[in-house]
Amino acid sequence: MALSRGLRCCQRVFSWIPVLIITAVVLWSYYAYVFELCLCKSVYLLVFHVCFGMFSWTYWKSIFTPPATPCKKFQLSYSDKQRYEMEERPDAQKQILVEIAKKLPIFTRTQSGAIRFCDRCQVLKPDRCHHCSVCETCVLKMDHHCPWVNNCVGFSNYKFFLLFLAYSMLYCVFITATVLQYFLKFWVGDLPNGPAKFHILFLMFVALMFFVSLMFLFSYHCWLVAKNRSTLEAFSAPVFASGPDRNGFSLGLHKNLLQVFGEDRKLWFIPVFTSQGNGHYFPLRSQSSESHNPLLTRFHISVRLDVVNRSRAEPAATH
Repeated sequence: MALSRGLRCCQRVFSWIPVLIITAVVLWSYYAYVFELCLCKSVYLLVFHVCFGMFSWTYWKSIFTPPATPCKKFQLSYSDKQRYEMEERPDAQKQILVEIAKKLPIFTRTQSGAIRFCDRCQVLKPDRCHHCSVCETCVLKMDHHCPWVNNCVGFSNYKFFLLFLAYSMLYCVFITATVLQYFLKFWVGDLPNGPAKFHILFLMFVALMFFVSLMFLFSYHCWLVAKNRSTLEAFSAPVFASGPDRNGFSLGLHKNLLQVFGEDRKLWFIPVFTSQGNGHYFPLRSQSSESHNPLLTRFHISVRLDVVNRSRAEPAATH
């Protein structure tokens, strides 16, 4: 028991190494650009600090925004849990889950057609929800676990992750564009000797290297947003009652964008949460309107009440 705890502790410590590497590279780029290169152009420094600030903000939000998890409505009640655990027949257990799922807006199934249930978290998985073995919890609309942010990318921080990729690219492009003239002088030998020569060479190399890798990753996620898919759904199509369908959640380009970025376009490029919905239910392409399903209306009202009650309970617990 003590050994497993020690291994988990070591794993958590080592999981921060990629984040520390990115942080160290970015801090070095700031020092090299502002203090060593010293372009002495206020416009350059102003734009640089705007790019640096937005990159840092989005990176922080991607790292420290907790993954959204299923609410209590998807957890088994005490009686249902007792009934499920006492039942030894797999078919009977599946039928118990089917009866419980009838009260919830669950439309996806396992490959065998059964209700998706997490034995570790003891919850019925909402649509697009998956269990993360690293975070050890079920994550709403899980996209992937990213080691570079040491966090699960999902419903609560997917917008922040996209903006992080975008502002990272912008940061690299700006550095490359403004350092290029000095790199050319270094290449032909017109640059005076000094420590700035080293920083110019590596600023160009690191910025270009990161830009190329970020460009492919950002383009891929833009394609996923346009198709309303997660990374997991791109590799394994979600299964519905009618069978697997990769485009089961796609509502068209405009509505797909609104699901991630929200309706207020002024906030699209700012790392504040504006995504639509609550992460437990997503409109299906086969459904014309949510209003035609009274179960969904009752579910959303119930989830809102849970959120209100939880927010009222938190201040009371602090006193």
